[in-house]
Amino acid sequence: MTETIDAVRAALDPERRAAFERRVEREAESLREDVAAGLFDAPDFAVGLELEGYVVDGDGSLAAAPERLFEIDGCSRELGVHNAELHTGPDVVCDAGLRRQFDELDDVHGAVQRTLGESDRRFVLDAMWTVPPAEGTVRYLERGAESDGVFLADNMRPVPRYVALDGKIREANGGRTDLDLPGLETAKSMLVESLATSMQPHLQIPDPDDVPRFVNAATRTMGPVLSLTANSPFLPADLYDEWAEEEGAASVLERTPHELRIPIFERSVDEGSNKCRVPRDVDTIAELIDRIASDPTLVAPPDLDDPVESGDPAGKGDVGSEAYPAFGAKRGTYWRWVRPVFGGDVPRGADGGPSAGADEGSIRIEYRPLPTQPTLRDTVGVQALVVGVLVGVDATDHPLATLPWEDARESFYAAVDDGPAADLRWVTRDGEQTAATGRIYDELFALARRGLDELGVGAETVEWALGPIEARREAARTAPSAWKRARVRDAVADGASVSAAIREMQADYVGRSASGVPFARW
Repeated sequence: MTETIDAVRAALDPERRAAFERRVEREAESLREDVAAGLFDAPDFAVGLELEGYVVDGDGSLAAAPERLFEIDGCSRELGVHNAELHTGPDVVCDAGLRRQFDELDDVHGAVQRTLGESDRRFVLDAMWTVPPAEGTVRYLERGAESDGVFLADNMRPVPRYVALDGKIREANGGRTDLDLPGLETAKSMLVESLATSMQPHLQIPDPDDVPRFVNAATRTMGPVLSLTANSPFLPADLYDEWAEEEGAASVLERTPHELRIPIFERSVDEGSNKCRVPRDVDTIAELIDRIASDPTLVAPPDLDDPVESGDPAGKGDVGSEAYPAFGAKRGTYWRWVRPVFGGDVPRGADGGPSAGADEGSIRIEYRPLPTQPTLRDTVGVQALVVGVLVGVDATDHPLATLPWEDARESFYAAVDDGPAADLRWVTRDGEQTAATGRIYDELFALARRGLDELGVGAETVEWALGPIEARREAARTAPSAWKRARVRDAVADGASVSAAIREMQADYVGRSASGVPFARW
């Protein structure tokens, strides 16, 4: 533990942080030059995925993930000891590539479930855990102790970067962060973020000069896509006991948004600079690099050796994911709901081997506003929707980008609050602004099909991927959040307490999720 404390102190040291900022500037300048020289050009659009979830025990209560879980290729640690992330390697977008994304995710998921099954646990595909451990949610999130002036949350992984970030955020907020959520007014540490889990599709863009256009388009799709995918309307059940007793069960259902994950993340990492937010429009890739470099620095990476003199940017031609370690670390706290990633693995081509002409010099967009979905089919379907829409907008020169940024932002937060009933905003292919949800969804899926077709994905694979998501339009409940709210509302109407209703709903959700049946057929 002494080693962790020493690393945290180094991360928070003002001189080290200033040296880190100087190194970020050097690397940013080198990155701008390498991008302009064509070293980040790529031959194809490619796609990958990150998928977070949490572990529960045989009774459905939150549980810690055993360390052996992270010996599985494609499974990584996350902030909370109960969290894990599954991820796929990148594939060129094509028939085989999309199918391979599902198959790889299915293989990793299966290995995770088999490993957890050895200790009567399971991995849950859900956007927020709602059945707490026996000690209760508040105790679980706040339990910890100070060691030599550094607070260590018991259920946060003792990664120096996490602990240092938590210390900086706690300091900025006077020891407690305001969440202002029904049932959870404040939080003692950043560990509260581990309530929520998400999925992040990654889309590699062949021409770096096109990245700003794709980022701006992505911002305008977030509201409609989130309205179909919202999946975190409730906090852990025990947080509602006192509040429901004082204000009534109806107040819980009236005040809880469809997507609590968004305010939890935005507020749990806010140290006063509003770092987690909808990105502003950007004109050039150089401007985007500048924004990341100038974003407020919270901590210096404790695992980045000697940030003053050593570790200058790699030589020209070396543009892999390790070429710009300081800039990459800075980007890691550039918490925008859409952000770029520089460098990465070589994508697999249609035959499963390395894509012809590809290297590690690439830029991809990380699409971050989405909650974890109930099943793997739903997950890959949403991944295909995002990829198809972004490429479709670009391929058809669709005027979506003319939607004012303020309207796009309002559309996103409307989806956070109201899910499929949100007051969305869109610009049609004829250049008209509309709030008609049906028309917006019509264009959303038409663009997705057009984009996937543009990339050579066959009609059968397109329907396999998009079908389960488009079917939500005709389902009894359009988004998982609406299904959850309806189940709780019905149980409360039958006399159950809010807490009991949430637990009952969650048990049903976990069982249906484990079946693999896509959500629209629930």
